[in-house]
Amino acid sequence: LRGSATQEGQVEVLGREEERTMMLFSRTNGRSWRGLRQVLRGSATQEGQVEVLGREEEVLPLPKILEEGKKPRRRLREPMQLSQAIREVRTRAKAKFDETFDVVVKLGIDPKRGDQMVRGMAALPHGTGKQVRVALFTMGTTSENVAADVIGGEELIERIRNGKSPDFDKCVATPDMMPKLAKIAKILGPKGLMPNPKLGTVTQDVEGAIDSLKRGKIEFRNDRGGLIHVGVGKLSFSDAQIQENVHALVDALLAARPKGIKGGGANRYLTAAYVSSTMGSAIPVTVPSLVQQRK
Repeated sequence: LRGSATQEGQVEVLGREEERTMMLFSRTNGRSWRGLRQVLRGSATQEGQVEVLGREEEVLPLPKILEEGKKPRRRLREPMQLSQAIREVRTRAKAKFDETFDVVVKLGIDPKRGDQMVRGMAALPHGTGKQVRVALFTMGTTSENVAADVIGGEELIERIRNGKSPDFDKCVATPDMMPKLAKIAKILGPKGLMPNPKLGTVTQDVEGAIDSLKRGKIEFRNDRGGLIHVGVGKLSFSDAQIQENVHALVDALLAARPKGIKGGGANRYLTAAYVSSTMGSAIPVTVPSLVQQRK
């Protein structure tokens, strides 16, 4: 088939030009490739010859010759207003569970430069719709009003260090615990659980920090492609609740804008945005609809 057929193993297709018999069957649909294998297995003679006698179209549909050149690019959907995009996400959601409403924002930064890293916290007014388990690392006694799910000190650090998997989603620590947390920094760091003073998770006001995390305070950080990907709620939320959460995220992104980015206006910083559900496709959103003033 690839040009190395001998007299004992030729493939003959009657009524076709010789050069059309040597086609790239691997570029056709699966039925043509399977049909070719069936013909080769079922029609071989003692000499190794294979004949396709006048039944090319019904037994082995021959592939079309591919035209040279680049394939046409898929036309992208035009960006739409945020309110319209939310309704479009709902119509496309087909999963049987309550999907998360995701937001992806493309930032006009250079991810390779350390002074243009974007990281911070956003307080969503309506939360994320998820139950967040919070751990507290502290040395002293805690108040009864502290709503932490896991509370511990050095004994909790030793359990995690000895192989116990962290059973919490966020953690808060008092400043005196930071030197001791260095022992498990390589465990908590890759999971995004390491407390950070810049994010407000290393503080003496542990009660307020835990309460804000429980109510829906989320962390965002750009990836290597300069993207921010955050879930801002559930599809069971109302359109107004999702819209307010998205605006709160964008406000936090604007507040965390690096000083090294030149040019004014949000369009230089927020270059593109997309929304989707967990199992749905992305829908482009206009940047002005994300940063518009709210009453």
